[in-house]
Amino acid sequence: MLRISASSAHACPGTTAHSAGWPLFDTQATRALEKHAAALRPSPTLMQRAGEAVGRLALALAPHARTIWIACGPGNNGGDGLQAAAWLQRWHATAAFATQPCRILVSCTRERHQMPADAQAAWDDALAAGVQWTTRQPDGMGPHDLCIDALLGIGLQSRASATTGSNARLVELLHSLHAGPSQVLCVDIASGMDADSGQYLPPFTPGQSTAQSSQRHTLALLTLHPGLFTGAGRDACGQIWWDDLGTGLQAGDMPPGMAPCALLFAPTRTMASPRAHASHKGSYGDVAILGGEGLALRGMSMTGAAWLAALAALHGGAGRVMLSLLDQDSQGQTAPWPEIMLRHPQTQDWQHATVVCGCGGGQAVRPWMADILAQAPRLVLDADGLNAVAGDARLSQALRERAGRGQHTVLTPHPLEAARLLESSTAQVQSDRLQAARELAQRLQCTVLLKGSGTVIASGPATPPQETAACWINPTGNARLATGGTGDVLAGLIAALWAQGFAPAQAAALAAYRHGAVADAWPARQPFSASALAQALGAP
Repeated sequence: MLRISASSAHACPGTTAHSAGWPLFDTQATRALEKHAAALRPSPTLMQRAGEAVGRLALALAPHARTIWIACGPGNNGGDGLQAAAWLQRWHATAAFATQPCRILVSCTRERHQMPADAQAAWDDALAAGVQWTTRQPDGMGPHDLCIDALLGIGLQSRASATTGSNARLVELLHSLHAGPSQVLCVDIASGMDADSGQYLPPFTPGQSTAQSSQRHTLALLTLHPGLFTGAGRDACGQIWWDDLGTGLQAGDMPPGMAPCALLFAPTRTMASPRAHASHKGSYGDVAILGGEGLALRGMSMTGAAWLAALAALHGGAGRVMLSLLDQDSQGQTAPWPEIMLRHPQTQDWQHATVVCGCGGGQAVRPWMADILAQAPRLVLDADGLNAVAGDARLSQALRERAGRGQHTVLTPHPLEAARLLESSTAQVQSDRLQAARELAQRLQCTVLLKGSGTVIASGPATPPQETAACWINPTGNARLATGGTGDVLAGLIAALWAQGFAPAQAAALAAYRHGAVADAWPARQPFSASALAQALGAP
């Protein structure tokens, strides 16, 4: 059993420098793997192995529990919960050092004869072990006790399955399960959540999720699912654990023809590699930034966004950073960071630099878009640069044509910007973040970094051949990043890594990882801001 977190990257199985990460499987692939594993090792059954895995983690999480309540649903997830109940009951009955009894209580939403065959066998096993049945959540459960959510797992896939017949009771049970002070352990994934998208299915709404905390855990069985790490999944599922149930997936063994739908990014190369003594600033590339609409145009200055991107590029290791502000009042200004060189947009050489375009650009960036799309060999397009493309079919066509000329582009939209580019809605983008990123990458022939909880990086056909299959979810980051300017910092960092020789998708994934890791390590009592984040990027 493994605890999956950003710090476990070094243990990632079967990875290469171009496709580093933990494999993530959608529900359809997981079902196929279940059949393959069951045929390969019929005894003990997968459900028996799953029950023991849940039981062992329950003991580790709540060693002093006096009550463990397991809410079991109508399918195989409920069967896993019943097997866990049987294992826990027997363990507590035979544990010589157990000084106080622990009640193992089960609530089932279906009768035995209405459950699948394996779940019926698990029911019988739990009954024979002496597990007690209850019709509701026990009273008086405290912080040392444990609730196990074995209601729905990956089995809930449609509105009808959530709202019809006896399943309507699942909603009430789910609410009570998440309401108390006890720890919660979810089997496979938090109930009511789509394991593929990380979004709640009706009638389970995101408002019923709770903030991620040390009190919430999820044990993914057999495979890891993308929904654990993106959308609402990170808050709903808390700390993620994984047990491949002895199938060999943790060692990288994959059945023939079976491929993951995405990878949970785990870098095999650090952001900052040792630099040769006989190198110079030209060895690490030029980054040129265009953005920062001034007060004169509309009375809304956004020059700070461009400065933040430049500061991030500087601390991200670029050899030289040049900033072209779209602010007529900026001429003759003294740079607050003298290492960042100010350039007039008309004098900047856009053809020999890694370009960041759009940060704080407002309406002032639009007249420059055609030239930037035509000239920049490596382009990070952010914020108002994206909005300009979304609002102009000619610019959109010019963006697509860059790939045919060997010019590469990284797009860094947040969900609303992605929706504008796809001519859809934010809700549609968020309902399937992996698919939205992939569609954008294919449509615009770019690498796409879709920001949000569980940032998604999808590489389009314009990237080098070894990266065309890559789709990564970034595991780092937290709500500290929900403040103005952090996206500009990310754009500047991507450009810095790209300028230093990383491939575009690799630069995007590494930048997202480092950007989030710095936020994760931020001291609790130290004020956080985008400029402080930018200046911390180079720290070990």
